[in-house]
Amino acid sequence: MKKRLLLVLLLPAFASARQRDLVSYVNTLQGTNSKHELTRGNTYPTTALPFGMHTWTPQTGKNGDGWKYQYFLDRIRGFQQAHQCSSWTRDYAVFSMMPVLDSLVVDEEKRAARFSHKNEVGKPNHYRVIFDNGIATDIAPSERGAHLRFSFPKGRKGFLVLDGYTGLSQVSIDVKARKITGYVNNGAGFKRGWKSFFVLYFDKPFKAFGTWENQKNTLQPGNDNASGRGRGAYLEFAPGQQVQVRTASSYISPEQAELNLKRELGTDKRIEQTIARAAMVWNKQLGQVLAEGGSKEDLETFYSCFFRASLFSRKFYEIDAAGKPVYFSPYDGQVHPGYMFTDTGLWDTFRAQFPLNALLHPTMHGRYMQAMLDAWKQCGWLPSWSFPSEAGSMIGNHAISLFADAWAKGIRTFDPAEALKAYAHESENKGPWGPANGRDGYKEYESLGYVPYPQVREATAKTLEYAYDDFCGYQLARMTGNKAYQDRFGARMFRYKNVYDPATRFMRGKDKNGKWNSNFDPAEWGGAFTEGNAWHWQWSVFHDINGLIDLMAGEKNFTAKLDSVFTEPNRVNVGSYGGMIHEMTEMVMANMGQYAHGNQPIQHMVYLYNYGGQPWKAQYHAREVMRKLYNATENGYPGDEDQGQTSSWYVLSALGMYSVCPGTDEYVLGSPAFKKITISLENGKKFIINAPANNEKNVYIRQAKLNGKVLERNFLRHSELISGGVLTLDMDEKPNTGRGVAVATRPFSVSTFTP
Repeated sequence: MKKRLLLVLLLPAFASARQRDLVSYVNTLQGTNSKHELTRGNTYPTTALPFGMHTWTPQTGKNGDGWKYQYFLDRIRGFQQAHQCSSWTRDYAVFSMMPVLDSLVVDEEKRAARFSHKNEVGKPNHYRVIFDNGIATDIAPSERGAHLRFSFPKGRKGFLVLDGYTGLSQVSIDVKARKITGYVNNGAGFKRGWKSFFVLYFDKPFKAFGTWENQKNTLQPGNDNASGRGRGAYLEFAPGQQVQVRTASSYISPEQAELNLKRELGTDKRIEQTIARAAMVWNKQLGQVLAEGGSKEDLETFYSCFFRASLFSRKFYEIDAAGKPVYFSPYDGQVHPGYMFTDTGLWDTFRAQFPLNALLHPTMHGRYMQAMLDAWKQCGWLPSWSFPSEAGSMIGNHAISLFADAWAKGIRTFDPAEALKAYAHESENKGPWGPANGRDGYKEYESLGYVPYPQVREATAKTLEYAYDDFCGYQLARMTGNKAYQDRFGARMFRYKNVYDPATRFMRGKDKNGKWNSNFDPAEWGGAFTEGNAWHWQWSVFHDINGLIDLMAGEKNFTAKLDSVFTEPNRVNVGSYGGMIHEMTEMVMANMGQYAHGNQPIQHMVYLYNYGGQPWKAQYHAREVMRKLYNATENGYPGDEDQGQTSSWYVLSALGMYSVCPGTDEYVLGSPAFKKITISLENGKKFIINAPANNEKNVYIRQAKLNGKVLERNFLRHSELISGGVLTLDMDEKPNTGRGVAVATRPFSVSTFTP
């Protein structure tokens, strides 16, 4: 009877999988073969639901090490609740569990078990590994928890070690209820007293139990409560057991953790139910973009990237007993009603990850806009790099890009006057931490019209991004009729011109006296630039490419320099870095000249041919980057994946378009990777990209039609996409050099824009 009931429960998931089993194409180990010197994604095998508050992953690295999982290692020391989206940043709210065979071992080094990748499967809804010692571990996700199963070999003693990770932790063992409760307090930047409360329920009785601490690995057999630094618990089960664990966490209270578990996992007695339910969720999510007519490898790459693009920003809110969203604020340490999100670096994600969300998830995206304003009120500064409190990392003030982009695309869930007020404060002050907390060099930017170097580090990159952000402030003010802010920000949005040197035709560092920095080498990294060189930062004028063309003395020079990015030797001058960093190594490995797709500054560059009258080159290079630099394996990315941004670049590019200038309603055309792509929109409509002759050779658009009418322009509007329709592309192996070359076909530039 139980088997029959389970089959009935799973039938809907299996039926859905037969119809559209997109989960089967996803490899969550994509990009995990990374290390400090060379990253191929800098990812870990994430087991999670879309935008889930927590994820789970196997752990090969030491407690506190940002490198959670590295493919080339062969030992796992735990399975942990995880969050971080970069190995360069410390994680938070982490604890782990590890099954141990025969005799109790708690030390994280000694308990580590050997495994082989041939006995490992990573899917969004189900991670599974069988250790060489015979223990099998399965993990299935919920939004705020997970369902795990540890299967011990027959007749062998089985132990389970709960590790409190770094920082403070507390555990309580309830033998009768087969339950462990507690909290962890690890991570940086939180208000004093912050905790992540967890609850775990086990389906088998405890034969023995105790607590331990992971500093000296001391045991307290029979103890059922412990608190302090690195406190954990251990359990022994009868030999040969298959032990299931259901767990959930809360940032609000132990009671909320129980509620999260009951709501998300309370009816799942067997992990197969959780696996099936998660598969249904993921097939629905991935099914929003149905790609057809590509190879199996193409589909695996696309859906593995789409999976990564569907993880961030992470939900930081919970649903209370009344069914209302609430969250513990990492900014003021209070519980508030409403929505909050975290784990994103806007320097990366404003470019493609958030525009993709705006297209596919406008309701969630609208909630994010209000959450940013709530964060501003609680923190005093707009988010720039939230993990989950504000870190102020990287450069720029890109929250305004998100506000302007949302408004341009009809997502109007926030008060634009508040957003403009917050941005004015952001752009005319410097906060107490990090270069992107407020505006580094704002006084000089205002007095000189640029940020001087070497007086301010990475000054030229900052000037370029500040000018773009000022455009976004101008744009939001213009769209909402706020003349004062429109004039205020509009006066600053052309300041990118002040760091362009017509003699070298490059953006350059300039000191406070107006003198160009000496010994200029466009291949020199760092100095006046952020994680790149002059070849990369030349193009960071998202809002006014026409103005950049004019600076470069016409489109012939402009497109010739675009060509030169790919034909220049992939030479590296390490500059102020003093040695090779992984981004340099990745550019050299890509062997595409000075094109460095592994980092964000240049990722939009291939689409700029559309602005210079040579759209066929955008089509060619977009397909080349997708073909050469992405795959679904452990080596699947050309650098850091970065919170969904590098994946979102691939997803949008595979659709045949890209968001060159967030803050406008345009997507610039490239070349789609499939014969047919169907986008199912939140409003119930569908937009189809139909390119029946598309293949590896036919990368060029000979003719385009939108809803049956010839389309000469090289961009689509957001309103056209969400209204539903069909974009028909006649693909060819030879470029059509006569299509889309007229000035009227070119995408937005503010210098040629007439409201």
